[in-house]
Amino acid sequence: MDAILELQDVNTYIGQFHILEGVSLSVPGGAVTVILGRNGAGKTTTLRTIMGLTPPRTGRVVLAGQEVQGKAPYDIAKLGIGYVPEHRGIFADLSVEENLKLAERKKGDLERKADLIFDLFPDLKRLIKLGGRNLSGGQQQMLAVARALVPDNKLLLIDEPTKGLAPVVVEAVMEAIHQLRKTLTVLLVEQNYFVASGVGEYYTIIDVGKTVSAGEMAELRRHPEIVERYLGAT
Repeated sequence: MDAILELQDVNTYIGQFHILEGVSLSVPGGAVTVILGRNGAGKTTTLRTIMGLTPPRTGRVVLAGQEVQGKAPYDIAKLGIGYVPEHRGIFADLSVEENLKLAERKKGDLERKADLIFDLFPDLKRLIKLGGRNLSGGQQQMLAVARALVPDNKLLLIDEPTKGLAPVVVEAVMEAIHQLRKTLTVLLVEQNYFVASGVGEYYTIIDVGKTVSAGEMAELRRHPEIVERYLGAT
């Protein structure tokens, strides 16, 4: 399957700290790829590097054949990448509808995407006038993902979507992500291997800032020793 995104030997620093020390990954189009790794491995920094928020010092970030390292984050986003950060990034003082409207790149984006968004997240339609601060954690996560669906994105980066959510909400969020692969490509950071292995078709494991294993998720399931070594779960 052709890759929509590739990172090639990426090295990223935050201040004097060398966070990514040669990360490479390939994200096939039309699939869900999961970045796995322990806390502090460099997973979030990898997504921020792709978006240009923590630009790489060396290496290449290639989106649909075009190198994007060195570009401003808003220019990278305009190429068709939606980013859902770990802290969700919704506006607490605005309603669900206002949050979604702010995500438009072109007038009418929300109207064009409304059926997709509300089919995936029917709670948001019911709560359309409710303020962001009044949503539950799960509803806030749904809104954060929905905001990234408003523009015409071809790739969605989602950081730790299940963190702090109740199991029943985790199931709903992950089912929505699974459904998204019908319309776009997803690169997902997920700490929970059991959740990740249920939704991901491809994986990359990062350990201490380096890519240590990558391939099809089905293959990783057959090698619990790799999971135990790098994730501490079987």
